[in-house]
Amino acid sequence: MVKQGARERSWSQYKALQPRVLRKRECWFPTWHRSFTWAGVYIPTVGIQPDDLFPSTSTFIAQRLAALLLHSRKSQSYEPLLLENEREAVADLLQYLENRTTTNFFSGSPLSALTTLSFSDNVDLQRSAALAFAEITEKEVRPVGRDTLDPILFLLSSHDTEVQRAASAALGNLAVNTDNKLLIVKLGGLEPLIRQMLSPNVEVQCNAVGCVTNLATHDDNKTKIAQSGALVPLTRLARSKDMRVQRNATGALLNMTHSDENRQQLVNAGAIPVLVSLLNSQDTDVQYYCTTALSNIAVDAANRKKLAQTEPKLVSSLVQLMDSPSLKVQCQAALALRNLASDEKYQLEIVKADGLSSLLRLLQSAYLPLILSAAACVRNVSIHPQNESPIIESGFLQPLINLLSFKDNEEVQCHAISTLRNLAASSEKNKLAIVKAGAIQSIKELVLEVPMNVQSEMTACIAVLALSDELKGQLLEMGICEVLIPLTNSPSSEVQGNSAAALGNLSSKDGRATSDDYSAFNDVWGQPDGGMHKYLYRFLTSPDATFQHIAVWTIVQLLESNDPQLISNIRSSNILIPNIRQLAATRTSTPTSSIGGTPHSHGSRHSYQDTDTGEGQGEIQLLARRILDFTEGDDDNIMTPSAPPSQLQVGSLAESRAESMMGRDEELRRSVREAFSGGSTGH
Repeated sequence: MVKQGARERSWSQYKALQPRVLRKRECWFPTWHRSFTWAGVYIPTVGIQPDDLFPSTSTFIAQRLAALLLHSRKSQSYEPLLLENEREAVADLLQYLENRTTTNFFSGSPLSALTTLSFSDNVDLQRSAALAFAEITEKEVRPVGRDTLDPILFLLSSHDTEVQRAASAALGNLAVNTDNKLLIVKLGGLEPLIRQMLSPNVEVQCNAVGCVTNLATHDDNKTKIAQSGALVPLTRLARSKDMRVQRNATGALLNMTHSDENRQQLVNAGAIPVLVSLLNSQDTDVQYYCTTALSNIAVDAANRKKLAQTEPKLVSSLVQLMDSPSLKVQCQAALALRNLASDEKYQLEIVKADGLSSLLRLLQSAYLPLILSAAACVRNVSIHPQNESPIIESGFLQPLINLLSFKDNEEVQCHAISTLRNLAASSEKNKLAIVKAGAIQSIKELVLEVPMNVQSEMTACIAVLALSDELKGQLLEMGICEVLIPLTNSPSSEVQGNSAAALGNLSSKDGRATSDDYSAFNDVWGQPDGGMHKYLYRFLTSPDATFQHIAVWTIVQLLESNDPQLISNIRSSNILIPNIRQLAATRTSTPTSSIGGTPHSHGSRHSYQDTDTGEGQGEIQLLARRILDFTEGDDDNIMTPSAPPSQLQVGSLAESRAESMMGRDEELRRSVREAFSGGSTGH
């Protein structure tokens, strides 16, 4: 705790109580969209520290009460200074203070004595009661009832600034307890606190704002605080010249960024320009609170648009804060940039502001929160195709590949592999660079052991890399099929679909010479886990139309290889051909895909969801018939690639199969290949 100035000694100089910061984390978890936002809310809770009070506060109170009692007794011939019940309460309280280490001031006679002093018309008694409550609650915080809060709330309404100051300190201390937070608001504590925030006295402002900060850590209070009119004075006090007030006010604003409604009310109260301007504060806590609040505000697309229109220096300020001496500020700056990078404008702007160099440094840190925040930010920045090459040229590939084995945190692994997939999405050159850097070797070693979410991302990355005609043979030689085949039987439909898509892309004939080696598929026809044979059977018999589509498409590719062994394996299968015959005879009955269009690539126009229509079901039937035409023909029949679609007429099934089937198959083949390559959105 940083002390504010020298310790004061007199009541008239009683100083505001410096916050004690505790932190609680609240978060929204992203859905698995390629661009996502997440708000990590670090909530400050303020209270008083022992050094903030006089070294012998109880002694001071006792001396003051004793003096009042003595003066009252000497004034018997005149109007009494204290009422009889007040004199009794003072005498009782003096006795309790002498035994304060064993006295429970929250109930019974001690609380009754404090209550009498609190409701007195004598301001000196109110001051003593308020200070006593402040010291008692500093030493012990517990759930209290209305009988404790009522006198403190009454003291809050005092016109005496010294009473206000001590009473708000006591209330702020009690507001550290969860039950007390709710009861304080329920009993009307917000109204007097708002009045005190408007006080011209800086010490009163400090404690009142600190109490509101504590109350705002409870979700049930946030909306009530927002509706109470507190946001405008909080925003104004965030600009206070007093650093204590500024810290408490920005901490309170941070606590109010938890819900959509409250964030919008904060924006309407004018909080954005205040928070952005305070990013340049010299105080680390203020920087931290403002950075985190802006990160939360940037969760909402409408707020990001407003930030883009009104705060041109926001990105450069956050990039600078990634080099802050404070680790927590660095972390929150990266998280704020990550949320902003949900939009294309900010994805480009972060690179333009030289944010990549700072992100690379954080990514290679030994501190998990920094690694996680940087990895998440780079993931979103990598969404934009124009950023792919700058990221690779900045040296990110090897650190990202190293993070694939970061077993301490699967979220880091997911961000790293998703970034690699994004970088590979639209550039053949980048795909080659990623494989050359060792990504496939790492994935092959790790994919069967990592958590399911990471498996999904890794198999999706392989599917994208397998689109490269130049890499297909290299990936097969690396034995990637040996890990993909077991994953086609994963409990996760996403992992199944991504793995099958990768196998389909590897088998694709497009761009490959007739002399290309397909022996890798023969090597895994029966093993591991039943090999390609059992995988194709499972997908052919799946109730999911997408899985059926993948299976028949892959079989067409394997037949078009004209590899004698593969053709023989398919023709002789007593589990594949009967199911293909069934698909050729009847339309698929299940229109819903379970894998939601994965894997994705921002360079593609189609997704697996394209097969969820009646046209997609018809494609399955046509592909199945295409397979039967070949497998049930002459033994020396060779399946040749179809003619380009521009030379074909798409006819009905009643037309000559020799004319219509060839052209339609080429269109289907391209459609399914595009489906494998991804959709319009991604991770």
